[in-house]
Amino acid sequence: MELWDSDAIDLVGPGFIEFRRDGTGRFGFIAVTGWMDCREDTRDGRVRVEFTWEGSDEGDQVSGRGWAALTDDGSLDGRIVFHLGDDSGFHAVPADPGPAAKRTAQRRRRAT
Repeated sequence: MELWDSDAIDLVGPGFIEFRRDGTGRFGFIAVTGWMDCREDTRDGRVRVEFTWEGSDEGDQVSGRGWAALTDDGSLDGRIVFHLGDDSGFHAVPADPGPAAKRTAQRRRRAT
């Protein structure tokens, strides 16, 4: 993230952003957690998600907006904006799901 280093981002737990197929999502970094309402769009030929969000920052209610665009390598570049506050660009890479999640995904693939 532009404003915070990785030690700060991972203060409470690993920083993450997650988009779900139902148009919702969530994220967490530092002591901020947020829940998103997402809308898919295309801008400059790239798939992009724009979202509004609400959540908490050290127990205080916060809200804002943001966007994320898929890059050629499968990562995301985006920006998160706090209503009447900070905003920061971010770069996110796909998380390694770990062995148990990989086994479950393999089972699902075989079943379909």
